[in-house]
Amino acid sequence: MPKASEVKKNTAIEYNNSVYIIRDIERSVPQGRAGGSLYRMRMYDVVTGLKVDETFKDSDMLKLGDLSRHKVSFSYIDGDEYVFMDNEDYTQYHLNKESLAEEALFITEATEGLLLLAVDGTPVGVDLPATVDLVIVETAPSMKGASASARTKPAELTTGLTVQVPEHISIGDKIKVNTAEHKFISRA
Repeated sequence: MPKASEVKKNTAIEYNNSVYIIRDIERSVPQGRAGGSLYRMRMYDVVTGLKVDETFKDSDMLKLGDLSRHKVSFSYIDGDEYVFMDNEDYTQYHLNKESLAEEALFITEATEGLLLLAVDGTPVGVDLPATVDLVIVETAPSMKGASASARTKPAELTTGLTVQVPEHISIGDKIKVNTAEHKFISRA
C-alpha cells in the first residue's frame, strides 16, 4: 500500500468500497501547520463515472485497485467513443471522450506505445507515451532565416491541440510533442 505522496496520475485505488482512477493530483503545502503536504486528487469511479475530489495527507496509506495495462493501438472514432484494439488478442475496447479527457488531444491512428488501463476488464483510461508525433495543420507562415532558438508562434495540430513552435516551423511539418507538458520538443 503506497502513501498518498507516492501515487501518480492514472493509478487505480480502492476508496469507500469503490474503485477510482486518479485523473489529476494537486499538491499543496499549507502554511502555519506542522506536518507535510496535502494531495488533492480528482478521481472517477470506474463503474459509474462519478467524479470525486478528495484530499489526502502525504502520509495517508491508499490501497491500490486491480489495474491491468494492455498494449493497444487506436482504431477509429465512433460518435463520442474512441475504439482501441489490443495488439495481442485483437480485442476491441471502447472509451468515451470524457474518460479520455486531455489524452484525446494526443491520439491519432499513427500513435504508438498506447497502454489501455482496465479495472476488472473494464476500460477506464489510456496511458500515453512520453512523446507523440503530430502534424501541424495551421500556423503563421515560416520566416526565412529564423533560428531554432528564436521566438515562438502558436501552431494547431491535427488533433486540435495548440502548442508553441519556433518560427521556422511551417504547415505540414511533423513535430514531436511532450505529452506531460504539452510542449514542442523537435521536428520528427
